[in-house]
Amino acid sequence: MKTDNAAASELISSDLKDVGNAVKKLANHAVKLGGLGFGTSFLKWVAAVAAIYLLILDRTNWKTNILTSLLIPYIFLSLPSWLFSLLRGELGKWIALIAVVLRLFFPNISQEHIRASGGFRNSFTKSKGISNSIGILLLFLYPVWALVLSFL
Repeated sequence: MKTDNAAASELISSDLKDVGNAVKKLANHAVKLGGLGFGTSFLKWVAAVAAIYLLILDRTNWKTNILTSLLIPYIFLSLPSWLFSLLRGELGKWIALIAVVLRLFFPNISQEHIRASGGFRNSFTKSKGISNSIGILLLFLYPVWALVLSFL
């Protein structure tokens, strides 16, 4: 009888150790995936805000020669899902229509910013070029991060 109790106790303790190891692995993986998810959603917000910033900057007196017709689809692709679904209705259709009409009837007002300022290095030296160039570089953060995560 003592042998049966000792064997049963040993089986239970080994099972509890296995459960403990599984819980530790689960917690470790949850923290890793949660961190990746937070980082991805944060970069998605940064990309959307940078695109909106450049779009607003283009419409103010700080005129830049950015392809704003390409910023609008980028904004919609990098927006968080709840905001995307909000703008996906009638409002989004009107925004897209206005963007297409502006691009069709005013094609020569949207040259590329970096080429218009004389290259990548010169875009950082001109006045107001730093904020525009940083905004453009921020646009690339989320797609590059999503590409890296797709390979992992």
